[in-house]
Amino acid sequence: MLRPYRQLLAVPHLASLLVWSVLARLHGTGTSIALTFLVVAWTDSYALAGLVMGALTVGNGASGPWRGRMADRTSAPRLIVISALCYFAGLVVLVALPASVWYAAPVIAFLTGLSTPPATQVVRGAFTRIENAQARTAAYGAEATLFELTFMLGPVLTAFAVGVLGPRWALGLVAVVALVANLAFAVVLRRAGMDKPVPRPVLPAGTRRRSVLATPGLALALAASLFLVMAFTMVDLAIVALGRELNMPTVAGALIAVWAVGSLAGGLIAGGLPGQPRPALRMALVGVGMAALIPVLPPVLDPTSPVLIGLILAIGGLAIAPTISAGNQRIGDLAPPDRAAEAVGWLASFTTTGGALAAPLAGWLLDRFGPAAAAAGGAVVMVFATALMARSVTVVRRTAPAADQREPQVPKAV
Repeated sequence: MLRPYRQLLAVPHLASLLVWSVLARLHGTGTSIALTFLVVAWTDSYALAGLVMGALTVGNGASGPWRGRMADRTSAPRLIVISALCYFAGLVVLVALPASVWYAAPVIAFLTGLSTPPATQVVRGAFTRIENAQARTAAYGAEATLFELTFMLGPVLTAFAVGVLGPRWALGLVAVVALVANLAFAVVLRRAGMDKPVPRPVLPAGTRRRSVLATPGLALALAASLFLVMAFTMVDLAIVALGRELNMPTVAGALIAVWAVGSLAGGLIAGGLPGQPRPALRMALVGVGMAALIPVLPPVLDPTSPVLIGLILAIGGLAIAPTISAGNQRIGDLAPPDRAAEAVGWLASFTTTGGALAAPLAGWLLDRFGPAAAAAGGAVVMVFATALMARSVTVVRRTAPAADQREPQVPKAV
């Protein structure tokens, strides 16, 4: 089981790229929490805080493909540095903004989101250059697992900073962390020799370059990821609603943490398994885990047992990180080598859309029927995700049977 990880560590610079790419994204969850507290302190309104955070998220999602395209065509370290400086400047403006002009915050947040450093696009584009199939799988698995840690540590550390320093200084601290981590990531990229993009193939005269979404199977895999994020969002909200119904918000936090711990364990195990991942099968397992929650949530089981729910979440969570890593790898394998970062940018747009669609749908189910209905909605959505991913595999096999096969050779560099 450890062999793929040993192969991963044998690739020069890959371990440092992986670690620093995760640290370069640690600010994501911290920004949302610190900014929410800051806007609530200004306006005493969570609705207005949601408006500002929505603007930041929309900016990030809308510019994902563009930032990925730039990463494919220009120097990745230079792009990281420029975008990190712009992102830092946007957060500093929000920190310095007087409470009396809070209405400017959505515009500033949107512009800040547009300049989010494309660490995700860059590092996953680097993964596609790994020729050894097992090392490539381990890289995606390790990235998904480490990224889970940012969702566990980011909110905790930021909430602590808000409590000690206040929301304004906490947001300033997040800005500094984002800048420093991304500048360090840019240095690692340059040392790894990734300051030049992958050469683009020369097209015949008069031929227009098609959208990367026209790549066989890619749009289907991206749509599957959209539904996957929808399902995660719906179950998250179901757990939060359960904590509210029990009048024990800490229970919701503990259950989500248990879910994340299961995901971490599953990611570490799956990354070391032999053979290539089967993303459709893994998505089906995620759906089964969500369906298992239905009988133990209100109003189906009322009163319910948080211990029983936690056990089901821990077991079901084992499939989460493996599914995310398999989906990411599938998208990377489908994308043309010179447009891998752009494909990952589209993934950001699709997943952002999935979260935006899931929130009102889950809210309606929770209001009408309760937490069990939201979990059922997540399970149903996973049926669509599984079908789309399976269809993506079928389309590629029919159009190019060996399109995603690579020689299992240990590469000399990333």
